[in-house]
Amino acid sequence: MTRAPLHLAVALDGAGWHPAAWRDPAFNARELFTARHWAGLVAEAERGLLDFVTIEDALGLQTTRLDGPDDRTDEVRGRFDAVLLAAALAPLTTRVGLVPTATTTHTEPFHVAIGIASLDHVSLGRAGWRVQVSARAWEAAHFGRREIPALIPKRDTAGRWEPDEEARGLIADLFEEAADAVEVARRLWDSWEDDAEIRDVATGRFVDRDKLHYIDFAGSRFSVKGPSITPRPPQGQPVVTVLDHGGSPVPYELPARAADVVLVTPHSRDHARDIVEQVRSRPRDGHPLKILADLLVHVGDDAAERRARLDGLAEPPESDAYTFAGTAAELADLLLDWREAGIEGYRLRPGAVPSDLAAITRQLVPELQRRGAFRSRYEAATLRGHLGLPHAINRYASQKADIA
Repeated sequence: MTRAPLHLAVALDGAGWHPAAWRDPAFNARELFTARHWAGLVAEAERGLLDFVTIEDALGLQTTRLDGPDDRTDEVRGRFDAVLLAAALAPLTTRVGLVPTATTTHTEPFHVAIGIASLDHVSLGRAGWRVQVSARAWEAAHFGRREIPALIPKRDTAGRWEPDEEARGLIADLFEEAADAVEVARRLWDSWEDDAEIRDVATGRFVDRDKLHYIDFAGSRFSVKGPSITPRPPQGQPVVTVLDHGGSPVPYELPARAADVVLVTPHSRDHARDIVEQVRSRPRDGHPLKILADLLVHVGDDAAERRARLDGLAEPPESDAYTFAGTAAELADLLLDWREAGIEGYRLRPGAVPSDLAAITRQLVPELQRRGAFRSRYEAATLRGHLGLPHAINRYASQKADIA
């Protein structure tokens, strides 16, 4: 039986996922906050025929502490707004998907929905949204509209950070809020039918008011009347992704309820199989859900040496994802091994760009192509097409107009 090709994505975060990546000789630190740097990264991802790139974001500066900002000056601090950056990169690419991170905790879902819809329009159907929550008190202080207590997780017997009961309750509530935010966004994306815009100069009719709809969402945290101010996105529904490493009080519930793609963090094939079983066991409304695994990777014949050099400059990150350092062939072996457990693709976090990103696109991709496990060309023009997801059906299309 012919196996479906793997899905491949990369997670872009400044100079890379190793805290010393900006000091790598191959990286030009002066270009980090330039359009040239980011344009080069997405162009490289598209050269490798990758499904999509994600762009990291948060509502506070990067930090090594769990309870607030640190005073370090030897690591990258600062980011661009991910949604705005993705919109700027969209005209510079033609096929690779663009999936910025947007946090639901302090952001109105109406604003996120129109931002992602606008990105889908300017990219001609290649937008996604990586949903994220914030349980950080110091991030809440930037907005002053809600109180979030300072939560300091403790380590469990295995040395992993474990939230206490108060933190678990807060995080569960934030995930519930995120699910509502995604539902609002999805309804707003449907609030214009596909053919609501007429643009008939002869008759003077620009829009068919019968094909715009109130969404009338009323939840415990917010209510949204609708419709959107942005016409229906080209994909119908931009791709919603959720990173869920199983550490939340309700693991895998948010992706099961709200996502098209769940990003998980297994550390072995057996662990991957267990995660896939957990994800697939969650109640779902019948729409397909893709399961991709996150890996932090250093790739190439000199990967071990480059990683050791970076480790000598800064302590390696305590990552939720499995960390790999080795050749492209060795990484291909691992990816195909974990596929047997039900993993459908991978989001790779390059330890340092440009070295590890180029190794992914120019060494790993050809290796997977030789093994018949990855595409040799783009066969779709949209992100949903890359992932094998159907064009989304508009929930309001059969309803009578409700916009007076």
